[in-house]
Amino acid sequence: MYESYYGLASKPFQLNPDPNFYFGSKQHRRATAYLEYGLHQNEGFIVVTGEVGAGKTTIVRGLLGKLDSAKVIAAQLVSTQLDADDTLRMVAAAFGVRSKNLGKSDVLLALEAFLVDVTRQGKRCLLIVDEAQNLTPHAVEELRMLSNFQFETQALLQSFLIGQPEFRSIMQSPHMQQLRQRVIAACHIGPMDQDETRGYIEHRLKCAGYEGQPLFDDEAYTALFKASGGVPRRINSLCDRILLSGFLGGKSGFAAADVEEVARELNEETLAPGVAPQDPPGVAESHPHEVRLTDTGIMDLNLARLELDAQAADEALHAIGDLKHGINEQRIVRLERSMIRIERSTAATLTLLQQLVNAIRVQKNNPTENQT
Repeated sequence: MYESYYGLASKPFQLNPDPNFYFGSKQHRRATAYLEYGLHQNEGFIVVTGEVGAGKTTIVRGLLGKLDSAKVIAAQLVSTQLDADDTLRMVAAAFGVRSKNLGKSDVLLALEAFLVDVTRQGKRCLLIVDEAQNLTPHAVEELRMLSNFQFETQALLQSFLIGQPEFRSIMQSPHMQQLRQRVIAACHIGPMDQDETRGYIEHRLKCAGYEGQPLFDDEAYTALFKASGGVPRRINSLCDRILLSGFLGGKSGFAAADVEEVARELNEETLAPGVAPQDPPGVAESHPHEVRLTDTGIMDLNLARLELDAQAADEALHAIGDLKHGINEQRIVRLERSMIRIERSTAATLTLLQQLVNAIRVQKNNPTENQT
């Protein structure tokens, strides 16, 4: 919609991964180097982790685009909570191997025969498993067993495991020891820094054909980094909305205030009902050690990772009592101090914390009913 207004040949901030817009930040160059090394080994597993929208898929697709399709047969599998047999059948289906109405042993034989045939033709097979954090232990073991397939001294299958950060923790569990021994290369893609965020935005605009005056001033780039955290997909979402807003408002350039306004709009659109929006940019920075109930992260507690010591548990109990009798600014401060003390959780504290979170949500949904 806004492309012609800004003289763009294509949409610069689309959410779908596109290797044509690849930007080589320090993190992405390092990840690419690890992957290229792993591919050169032609065996085992290559593990790539990163936050949602960090650019994992873009890197993998870019790397595959450099491979000779006449020599590499790649298949992709999006992981869900499947058992071992279903995982095996999905791998077979991804390579076009018939598995319907066959027992597990027959599926294994058919898949091995296919891999051997491909290898005899001078080709290699590569399996890409996306959302690897969803793999069950039995499914991981099934994939590991497939890596045992060999033709003479050559491995028949190499696998990419692409997942979110929690997959790194899964990999460290004791029952993953055999898989870890098969990992040829592993890398984690973190967010970009402020300079790279600016370079990323300018790069994508240039790839889309933009040749006009800079769209963002220096303060706007700073605001873009703060609002996106340097995560590519968040940057794309934010910049796309800013350009749309600018087109509708007839703007030819953007300042920090424009970025902050759009960031607030996006934040409010994605909040759950009853959850207050985050403080405007700059507020959190002025109180870096203060935990506020308006922080959306408070409403996304991972209770399985929290723990209360005796004093914090006592404070939390008092906080729940406060909520039952209404809430005011003084009690909010008590709640904030209690939440700061929460670090990790054991099974004995899960119910207590869930009551606290639920009570906070009730108060946010009905802020005027129980005020004192």
